[in-house]
Amino acid sequence: MTTTVIAYFPSPPQGVWHLGPIPLRAYALFIIIGIIAALLIGDRRWAARGGERGVIYDIALWAVPFGLIGGRLYHLATDWRTYFGEGGAGPIAALRIWDGGLGIWGAVALGGVGAWIACRRRDIPLPAFGDAIAPGIVLAQAIGRIGNYFNQELFGRETTMPWGLEIFYRRDPAGFVDVHSLDGVSTGQLAMVVQPTFLYELLWNLLVFAILIYLDRRFTIGHGRLFAAYIALYCVGRFCIELLRDDTATHVAGIRINSFTSMFVFIGAVVYLILAPKGREDPATLSGSAAELLEPDEIDDATDEATPETTETSETAPVGSATDDHEDADKADTTGPDKPDDEAEAVVAEADAAEVDPPEVEVTATPEPDEAPEPETEEEATAESTEAGDADNDQGEAEPADPEAESSDEDAATPEDAEDDPDPSATKSDDD
Repeated sequence: MTTTVIAYFPSPPQGVWHLGPIPLRAYALFIIIGIIAALLIGDRRWAARGGERGVIYDIALWAVPFGLIGGRLYHLATDWRTYFGEGGAGPIAALRIWDGGLGIWGAVALGGVGAWIACRRRDIPLPAFGDAIAPGIVLAQAIGRIGNYFNQELFGRETTMPWGLEIFYRRDPAGFVDVHSLDGVSTGQLAMVVQPTFLYELLWNLLVFAILIYLDRRFTIGHGRLFAAYIALYCVGRFCIELLRDDTATHVAGIRINSFTSMFVFIGAVVYLILAPKGREDPATLSGSAAELLEPDEIDDATDEATPETTETSETAPVGSATDDHEDADKADTTGPDKPDDEAEAVVAEADAAEVDPPEVEVTATPEPDEAPEPETEEEATAESTEAGDADNDQGEAEPADPEAESSDEDAATPEDAEDDPDPSATKSDDD
């Protein structure tokens, strides 16, 4: 009696379709779908925590490219023989990221660097961003594993389990036949039945997604602790799944390098969970960029409004010279020692209204004028004229003194004029 096993499920016949000259690759398609799903979920969760809608997309402009580069670099570092070893595909193939080959640890690590740069630019705490996006990341990983299914890659050892995955030979456009031909089409010839490790990880990631959502709703988790829980839970599943895989990989002491990575990253995540602050961030700290952008503008507007008024006041003030600040102070000093300066009070009032520091205006008292000199007598004026004439005659240049000039000098030295013209030194400012 023959028993037929009908529970095996086949691999897709191909992983690439062509729309004219444009190839449509299933792997890239599911990676993109996963990224979009992660951003949509992360944006809603960020807003629910008190953040601004749309910020997640701005941060993704940094995180996603960094993550793709980091994922590829990790894949090349852990599977370098495939590209740079003897008979490898070569450095050009190492750049063909659309053919598959992204390491999640490199994607998370370098993607975190990109997210840190974006968060720092917007004054947003990185741990809070990680908590908001963590469930979306693990869901994106689950969706991305479907791309591995179409690429017929990342499968485990051969098995007789009823849920085994059938792997077929594929023929590429050049006629080459191989089970790992990414551009090929199935020949219908069965190569092996293997453990569907891509499916195991897909289901585990969905379970982690549900656990994270439950923990976040049931408990008040913040400060990056939910992201650490995602890392720890994923490492547990990844460590076990790596033990079932049999594809080409770098080994350390007979153990696949991803198993070592999972173990060390798990320890780090648990330590962070223990040491990180309890509770959740203040929602006000999640929108720090808005306040940071508004406050300087308000101060600048207030300063711009105050500047023309201050300038206008300075221009209309009665000054002796438009360019000499010392002469302005001298002019203000002539108002008297006990009289307040109306101009200074106006400037201070305008500065207080604009909420800016008032300019310093020095108000000093005008010194008392000295007593006017006594008028010269007629005899003294005559003596001075005589002395001046003698000096001119000695030099041979001056004319004889005019009697009318003597009378002019007498007129200029009358008591009335002396009272009107105080000593010039009495009005000189200390600044000069």
